[in-house]
Amino acid sequence: MIRQHVLICGGTGCTSGGSQAIADNLKVELERLGLQDEVQVIRTGCFGLCAMGPIMIVYPEGTYYSRVKPEDVKEIAEEHFLKGRIVERLVHKEEAGQKLEDVPALGETNFYKTQMRVALRNCGVINPENIDEYIAMDGYAALGKVLTEMTPAEVIDVMKKSGLRGRGGAGFPTGMKWQFAAANEADQKYVVCNADEGDPGAFMDRSVLEGDPHAVLEAMAIAGYAIGASKGYIYVRAEYPIAVERLRIAIGQAREYGLLGEDIFGTGFNFDIDIRLGAGAFVCGEETALLTSIEGNRGEPRNKPPFPANKGLFQKPTIINNVETLANIPQIIMKGADWFASMGTEDSKGTKVFALGGAINNTGLVEIPLGTTLRHIIYDIGGGIPNGRKFKAVQTGGPSGGCIPAQFLDTPIDYANLTKIGAMMGSGGMIVTDDSTCMVDFARFFLDFTVDESCGKCTPCRIGTRRLLELLQKITDGRGEPEDLDKLEELCYYIKANALCALGQTAPNPVLSTLKYFRDEYEAHVYEKRCPAGVCKNLMHYEIQPDVCRGCTACARKCPVGAISGTVKQPHTIDVNKCIKCGACIETCKFGAIVKK
Repeated sequence: MIRQHVLICGGTGCTSGGSQAIADNLKVELERLGLQDEVQVIRTGCFGLCAMGPIMIVYPEGTYYSRVKPEDVKEIAEEHFLKGRIVERLVHKEEAGQKLEDVPALGETNFYKTQMRVALRNCGVINPENIDEYIAMDGYAALGKVLTEMTPAEVIDVMKKSGLRGRGGAGFPTGMKWQFAAANEADQKYVVCNADEGDPGAFMDRSVLEGDPHAVLEAMAIAGYAIGASKGYIYVRAEYPIAVERLRIAIGQAREYGLLGEDIFGTGFNFDIDIRLGAGAFVCGEETALLTSIEGNRGEPRNKPPFPANKGLFQKPTIINNVETLANIPQIIMKGADWFASMGTEDSKGTKVFALGGAINNTGLVEIPLGTTLRHIIYDIGGGIPNGRKFKAVQTGGPSGGCIPAQFLDTPIDYANLTKIGAMMGSGGMIVTDDSTCMVDFARFFLDFTVDESCGKCTPCRIGTRRLLELLQKITDGRGEPEDLDKLEELCYYIKANALCALGQTAPNPVLSTLKYFRDEYEAHVYEKRCPAGVCKNLMHYEIQPDVCRGCTACARKCPVGAISGTVKQPHTIDVNKCIKCGACIETCKFGAIVKK
């Protein structure tokens, strides 16, 4: 008889940290102790708090172990499962030195207690490779409901009333998109799931696919019924091997259970799904480029109109929704449009998943009601900025988004507010920066990515973004001229107005937002030939403070080019002509004697 369940994170982050070995070792140890029939080991999807992975949660007691290593398993098995004693050193504590009896329950920790998990409701809860566990959580009940109790028009009406908007970046109303496709008569229609997710720092869709793949399959079938489609495709990048494998398993199980294929629930409705692997082209996150890639052609965007709802995949009416959008749909059907619309703001209903990364203590996945402030996300859920540094800005929307400075920390996050301050929701990447970040170099990083990923079809994107990058490189190299700032703005607005697709049109956003809110940094680079953050190598140098240096010689011994000289117990000096600015000396000095200027 099973008396305890052990949930071990099987998402990409924890897997890279050894969670598969942890699960395997635990099964071996339980068998050695004769507990294999009493303790069940389950690998789930992502729990969310990636900074603390690999994560293990033991039920029914709810013990939350973090940063577990394979070598810890023997102790956990013998102490916790055999002797009933919690291994205190591995229990997740929010504060250093917190006593075991004062550790809050998982749902009451600062990271989780204000989250509302809708799209992520099953991630970290069920075994994503077992369809029975999904069904036990009311899985496929929504599909059964629409097929047996609702007309396609009623399904679309529920989606419209819910206020669900596309979570892939554009924020287009989902119900309206479905209505457009349903209104078009055709012998074949398609439902496409956009799981390409190419933004740097974004891993929301991947985590949903790894932790709850059946929710996406069920939603696609519901969408197929609503618009009159019988075929679906999931376009997922090949760099997501765990997600791809779990999708394949889920599709096979759904077919075996009669939940995909012909005559689903005996209603005469036919719908099946296939996977198409992308090669990692960022532009294929744009819907028409994605469709072109599925058709077997080079992934390049098409002119719109016609829109995919009229002429999409193989010139047939098609709806494209991203993973997170789809993950909401079964619950909207089961709980009603009013339930979903009760969360969020007037303009932006429901919740949104963000991938918190960068200079933040609690990196990971966060799902909060739209309308939550940035301050709450970054400081209350995210745990603030590491190492006592100051918050500087947060980048939302990836390469297509903008940088939001500290003055907007109390802005409620929704589609309209982000657009108003020069940013965008995007797919949900949220990269936090601290005061050690150079915002000019930060913008240059995103332009470098955009230039590399441009499909090259239109001149404004192919040539324009490259010229933008060259100007940013010139400024960060210390060769910037006053007129370059005007050139940057002029070129940004030209690209926004003339690029073919949304990816090209939004590529200048990181430059425009940093110019708007951090213009003083651009001016310091251009007029003073100085990088205030000390990041741009050509605009900074290292100095040893003679009144702090102890003459220990550690930095001189570490310097790879012999740029540091001095005698023992006497202040050392750095030859700026030899120094390659690698930073090894700063990392080595125990006395803080070396500074960047």
